[in-house]
Amino acid sequence: MKRIVNFSSFNVFSIEKEVWDIEYHNHNFYELIVIESGKGTHHLNGVTFAYKKGDIFLLRPSDAHEFSIKSTTRFIYIKFTEQHIWESLQTDKKRELGKVVQMLMEDRSFVYESAIKNKADREHLLQLARILLHEFTDKNLYNKETCADLFSAMMTILIRNTMNSGGLEQITQGLNQTEKILYYINVNAMNPDKMKLEHLAKEFMLSPNYISIYIKKQTGFSVQQHVMQHKIKAAEKLLKQSNYNINEIADQLGFNDASHFNKIFKSYKKRSPSSFRKNEKPV
Repeated sequence: MKRIVNFSSFNVFSIEKEVWDIEYHNHNFYELIVIESGKGTHHLNGVTFAYKKGDIFLLRPSDAHEFSIKSTTRFIYIKFTEQHIWESLQTDKKRELGKVVQMLMEDRSFVYESAIKNKADREHLLQLARILLHEFTDKNLYNKETCADLFSAMMTILIRNTMNSGGLEQITQGLNQTEKILYYINVNAMNPDKMKLEHLAKEFMLSPNYISIYIKKQTGFSVQQHVMQHKIKAAEKLLKQSNYNINEIADQLGFNDASHFNKIFKSYKKRSPSSFRKNEKPV
């Protein structure tokens, strides 16, 4: 069997094929394969199943595979090593991403199908893959940091889909109750419905009043403070690495308006978003 060897810890590229001409093979790296367009069948470890636009496959180094193409297919490949996860991804996500990658790679039930079931997440992940490809290829200023953030976002979407598919117990195995709740908040902080105390309490079979008191007692911060800290971190990245204006950033992060965003950001960072951007973003 042919083995494809990649000597870099992270690589992103796309190919478009009418006929698959690469023999059955495995790799020395992990691989996210995003189907940008087209359809056909995927032959993986002796199992054959259909693929279509928006599917994403997460392969481990030992997996052997090839495709059969029915209509011209454009693939986006994201190849990475464990070293890349630990060196490049967000510090507060390393443990979580490491656990989910380990689970996805060790449990074959997750391998033989597209890793994304939710329709909206499929569309979002496809867009993220396209942006990641552009950033990786163009080598613009801060492209490494931007690529790391985009890759982190893609992996977080995989985590969310795994959780929604019944994988939460496996991912959070060994964590105590507080860590499980904080993990859930970290993944779903941008979803206002899931951050309602009623929903959070139901998820962990606690009363709304008790879960609020419990998190405050265990961590020193309320549930909403944890959510807000997550949003402030996201705001910092958007201010430093994007061209969105203050109104657009406020809207993306779910603030009532720019004035509300300014007030909250200043309370956490001791300066306004505009001042932060001026001092942090390169001229």
